[in-house]
Amino acid sequence: MSRLPLRTLILLFSSALCTSSNAKDDLVSFHREVLPILRTNCFACHKPGKSKGGLDLTTHPALLQGGDEGKVIKSGDALASRLIETICGDEPEMPKESEPLLPREIDLIKRWVAQGAIEDSAGDTGTRRPSEPTTYHSLPAVHSMSFSPDGSLLAVPGRHEILLHQADGSGIVSRLAGDSPRLESVAFSKDGTIIVACGGAVSEFGEIQIWDTQRRELIRSFKESNDTFYGVSISPNNQQVAVGCADKLVRVFNIADGVEVMRCDNHLDWVFGTAFTNDGLRLVTVSRDKAAKLIDIASGHLIDDVNMSRDPLICLTRHPIENLVATGGTEGKIRLFKMEPRGGRLSEGDNKEESFVREFEHMASPIQSIAFSPDGIHVACSALSGEVRIFKADNGQRVAQIQVGRGPIFALAFTADGKQVVAGGYDGRIRYYKTDTGEVVKEINSVPLP
Repeated sequence: MSRLPLRTLILLFSSALCTSSNAKDDLVSFHREVLPILRTNCFACHKPGKSKGGLDLTTHPALLQGGDEGKVIKSGDALASRLIETICGDEPEMPKESEPLLPREIDLIKRWVAQGAIEDSAGDTGTRRPSEPTTYHSLPAVHSMSFSPDGSLLAVPGRHEILLHQADGSGIVSRLAGDSPRLESVAFSKDGTIIVACGGAVSEFGEIQIWDTQRRELIRSFKESNDTFYGVSISPNNQQVAVGCADKLVRVFNIADGVEVMRCDNHLDWVFGTAFTNDGLRLVTVSRDKAAKLIDIASGHLIDDVNMSRDPLICLTRHPIENLVATGGTEGKIRLFKMEPRGGRLSEGDNKEESFVREFEHMASPIQSIAFSPDGIHVACSALSGEVRIFKADNGQRVAQIQVGRGPIFALAFTADGKQVVAGGYDGRIRYYKTDTGEVVKEINSVPLP
C-alpha cells in the first residue's frame, strides 16, 4: 500500500472538513481566531488600497460586504459561502501562490460562518499594555516630540508608552503606558487639555490614544486598520483626529466616541502626515507617493493636489497661525504651500502650484522632520544626515545650522517660548539648542536607563 505525501493528506483532510457536519458548539471569535488567519494569509491582496476583486478582508463589515462578484459570506450557511469554497479542495483557489490554509484554520472559519458570522468585541483580543513600566537597557530612537502649550511638559514616545518630561529636561514626571508597541506620532491639543498619539503594531493594527493631560489618564483608545498609523493631527475644536496609514488611506475619527467619520483613498503609497485647516473643514496630507493633497473632510473627496510630483514626501507640519503647510522629503528641501483650493480642477498645462509660497535652502539629505516655532517666525528641519537647520519662515533666511552628527534626526519641536529647538533621533538622545544661534544648551536621555 503506497503512502500519500503529507501535503496531499492535509488537503484531503481539509476537503473533508469543508463538507462534513460540525459537531462543535463553542462559539468562534472573529477577532481572536478568524481575523488572525485572514491577516496572515489574505491581507496582502485583500486590503484597503489593494483589494483584488474589490474584496477587502481586513474588517468584519468589509468581509460581509463582499467584492466585485458579490457576497462571499452567507451567514449561517458555510457550504453556500463563496469564501469557504475558495479555501477548500485538493487545489484550493485561495490563497493564491501560497500554501493552503491548515485544516484547523479552515474548520475555524467554517464554524464561524455556520454560527452566523458574528462580530464579537474587538476587546476580546486582549491588551498589550504592560503591567509594569518598561525597563530600558538601551535608548530607543525618538520619532516624535511635542511641547505642551503652557510650556511645562515635553511628550516623547517610548516602547508601549508616552514619557512626559519636564519641558526644561530636568526629569520625567509621568509615564503613560498603552497597547501600541511603537508610537509614531504624538501631539498636544492647542489648549493643552489632551495628548493624542498614534502608532500600532506592524501588519496587525493601527491605534489612536487620547490622554487627559492633567489627570494623566487614558480617555479613549481605538484600533482600526491592519497596519500602523502615522502623522497624527487634532482639529482646532478638539473634536476630531486625523491620521495617515501604511495601507495608503487617510482617516478622520471623532475623539468623543472613536467613530470613523472620513476615509480617503486618493494616495498611492504610505501616508505620513496630516494637517487640518484653521476652520477644520479640510485636511492636507503627504505621502510616499510624492503627493500633497487637499481633502474635504465632510465628503472624503479630493479637492486638489497641492504640489507638483517631485520626491517621496516624508513629513508635514502646519503654520501655527496661518493656513500654510511645510512639506519635506527625499529631495531635501522645505516647500511652503497655502492650504486652500485654487478654485477649480486643473487642465493640461495649468500651473499645478498656484498655492506654492516659497522653497527653502537645499539640505542635500532627505528631510525627516519639520517644525514651526509657536509664533510662526521660525521653521526648522532635520535630515537623515543628522543635520538641523533653522530658517526665518517669511523669507527663508538661514538662522542657524547644527551638525548633530549622531545619526538621523527624526523629530523636532520648539519650546513654548520659541527660544529653543529640541531634536531627537536615532541615538535616543534629546538635545536642546538656542534658536537664534544653534548653540547646544542641554542633552538628556529620552527614556530612563538603569
